[in-house]
Amino acid sequence: MDKIGLKKGAWIRVLILILPYLIVVGLFQFFGMLLSGVDVMNPEFEKTTLQYVAIKWFDLMGTFLLLWLFMKKLDNEPFINLGFQIKNRQKDILIGLGVGLIIMSFGYGILEFFKEIFFVKINFDIKEALITILLFTLVAIVEETLLRGYILRNLMYSFNNYIALMVSSVLFAAMHLGNPNIDLFALFNLFLAGILLGLSYIHTKNLWFPIALHLSWNLFQSFLGFNVSGLDAYSILEFKIIDPNQFNGGAFGFEGSYLSILAQIITIVGIAIYFEKHPTKKIDLS
Repeated sequence: MDKIGLKKGAWIRVLILILPYLIVVGLFQFFGMLLSGVDVMNPEFEKTTLQYVAIKWFDLMGTFLLLWLFMKKLDNEPFINLGFQIKNRQKDILIGLGVGLIIMSFGYGILEFFKEIFFVKINFDIKEALITILLFTLVAIVEETLLRGYILRNLMYSFNNYIALMVSSVLFAAMHLGNPNIDLFALFNLFLAGILLGLSYIHTKNLWFPIALHLSWNLFQSFLGFNVSGLDAYSILEFKIIDPNQFNGGAFGFEGSYLSILAQIITIVGIAIYFEKHPTKKIDLS
């Protein structure tokens, strides 16, 4: 099949991916749980951060293996074309890390100023901190490679870039439907997160900025004491919430708050303005 034929029906590859992904990555995650000592027969088993890292490492291996096969056999392109070209992308990584840190720091400060959260103590554990950094690095790489690198990339071949971005963001939000404390408000927040993480990709087809932003968004959210998409993780700062609501995010974390929506919209507009003023070379999607 020629290049034009391969690109025209690219959205079909997204559909074809679903079942193999559930099977292959599910099996890899299962082996990760077994090897890390998780009691797979006990649904209430509380995993350690290190066990989460082991499971996510197997998740990454399964995801990369499957996407490598899809790129080789269906896309007829090298795996690196998902967006892993690193040349001249060091600044993207630094900016992505900085944006997440700034948003979470301002969010924490605003919520404490308005007495929506109350500082309790500092709980610094260097081992847990390093393991948590590794965990959220793996999460960012896996989710960005799958959602932006493969799914958004293929949707862009078949549809208008912004329609592709919207669809991939809906899928990104849907991936979190099983998270604790999820509701429609949190899902809308996650949809905006998909827009935020994918916007630079439709201009650059490069993953390093969204990977870095995804990492810093989750990591500093966790370090500052928030739940991450409803999930509890290690925190350096610990605070308490007397009145859980949509201003402070409640049990879902910062991503369940109005502040998160505001921060994401401001950042999305900033990224859009940047690419309007600094257009990249037109991407060949033919």
